[in-house]
Amino acid sequence: MERPAEIVFFDLETTVPNRAGQRFWVLEFGAIVVCPRKLVELESFSTLIRPKDLSVVALRSGRRDGITREAVANAPQFEQVADKIFSLLNGRIWAGHNIQRFDCVRIKEAFAEIGGPAPVSVGIIDSLGVLTEKFGRRAGNMKMASLATYFGLGQQKHRSLDDVRMNLEVLKHCATVLFLESSLPSILNGSWHSTPTITTRSRSSTGKLTCSEETSRKSPPTSIGHQRTVPYTRGSLGKIDKDPVEGFLFNVNMA
Repeated sequence: MERPAEIVFFDLETTVPNRAGQRFWVLEFGAIVVCPRKLVELESFSTLIRPKDLSVVALRSGRRDGITREAVANAPQFEQVADKIFSLLNGRIWAGHNIQRFDCVRIKEAFAEIGGPAPVSVGIIDSLGVLTEKFGRRAGNMKMASLATYFGLGQQKHRSLDDVRMNLEVLKHCATVLFLESSLPSILNGSWHSTPTITTRSRSSTGKLTCSEETSRKSPPTSIGHQRTVPYTRGSLGKIDKDPVEGFLFNVNMA
């Protein structure tokens, strides 16, 4: 029996162009390899990356744990860690938040710049599209920071390895909620389908945690394209799985 493909959650931290003609420079790569059947972490890797033009990195970061010029000054350049990144990504299912529009593009650009072949995925799980379709805008918007706050998982650090682990935890929490709702849909499915709400946890006068809902005034994100739902096993990648919970976790775009 063929083993299912492993999933690699990855995230990039980059420079942000502030004028036309500027490019993105990768400053950090972080990834965890996950067993699809048990969702346990099998391997992890992270590295800062020194861009060829060090002046594009800010001297100071606006974030507490942000990446500064000093932090990457002695880091390896991309070509020095390209083999490791390739081995982590190639032939695996890629997963991450908004990776289709950003991280996947940046990875291909980075490998093209050094003249090497880019890694190839066997499928893509973009949690931005999955959560928008399956979980909805209960957190007010689809940013990872908002979703993490919704579930009480702490603040997003905007560092690659921390963010991919947070991404996986958000997915686990969302899947659990969807599983419970599918078990008792007439009781647990609230009015959030028609009105975006934010559920917050607060302590009552008795000291116990309570849940309350607040109507979100934030604008909804742009619509996400439809994705095919398939099981993990490579031998049946064309089969459509419409289970509400598995469809959430295993919504894979085939590369």
